[in-house]
Amino acid sequence: MSDIPAAILRAFELLFTGDADLWRIVWVSLKTTIAGLVLATPPAVLLGYVIAMYRFRGRRVAIWLAQAALSLPTVLIGLLLYLLLSRHGPLGGLHWLFAQPGIVFGQFVVALPVLLAFTLAAVQGLDERYAETAIALGAAPLQVMVRVLHEARFGVMAAVLSGFGRVISEVGCALMVGGNIEGQTRTITTAIALETSKGEFAQGIALGIVLVALALLMNGALMLLQGDAHTVRERA
Repeated sequence: MSDIPAAILRAFELLFTGDADLWRIVWVSLKTTIAGLVLATPPAVLLGYVIAMYRFRGRRVAIWLAQAALSLPTVLIGLLLYLLLSRHGPLGGLHWLFAQPGIVFGQFVVALPVLLAFTLAAVQGLDERYAETAIALGAAPLQVMVRVLHEARFGVMAAVLSGFGRVISEVGCALMVGGNIEGQTRTITTAIALETSKGEFAQGIALGIVLVALALLMNGALMLLQGDAHTVRERA
């Protein structure tokens, strides 16, 4: 037990002395997470809008699948992507396995259902008169979509923040697709798992502190968004 206080002190030392290995891991995590979110946001928001606004055969099934995808274990997503990206898989020619593009692809797949489900809920929760008024004024379908998404902007931004939290904290997909290669594909969560298995707790604790700080930052941003949304509704 006496090693634990020493490990905690060492963790803060790593954080505040700018340990290169530690912050490289943080950088890889942030870079792949943000890239995955940037790629996933446009198709997820578009699909969420279409499913929420249009009536078509199979719509209930689409909503069910969008919500069910939220509960998919990331390790299962990692397994499926591993099979796709492996040498004999259909996407093996891309050579993304155990490389940063593979992790970005994995983060894209992990983020997509979160962004889709939250956008769908945000658009469904709007007053239908926003779209009806725009249509009555002669707006084109694209203009209607822009108007509706503008009104749902707080929900969409909350979806992005929630997607960021989901992606940066997952370990299964990043480990299976990235391979936890030092300096290349080692992320915060995979590094924590590795250091803990080795009995080296200092770097794991330091990375855990970074992860908690990011979680607090995301939740703070969500609270601010909720407050802004409430203010807008009161003014309306």
